[in-house]
Amino acid sequence: MFKINWVLEYDGTIISYLSKRNLLDQYKKAKKLIIEWVSQSLKIREPKSDKIYYFRINKQYRAFCKYKEWFLIVFRIDNHQN
Repeated sequence: MFKINWVLEYDGTIISYLSKRNLLDQYKKAKKLIIEWVSQSLKIREPKSDKIYYFRINKQYRAFCKYKEWFLIVFRIDNHQN
């Protein structure tokens, strides 16, 4: 696949969204696992030509991101069950 050194957030609304739902610790843990490549839970979303990746925060929430050079930019957190 490719090397990821950082996982960054597009803007401050992502962190506030996670804080309001008490997901910040789970998000940080998922970020750490992605960077260390312990868990290969980074998946590409259909259609693959858009090159939008996602990873699980927990059973319910997903973080959608784009790959840029050595890092991922998280641009949206999605409630997977809705």
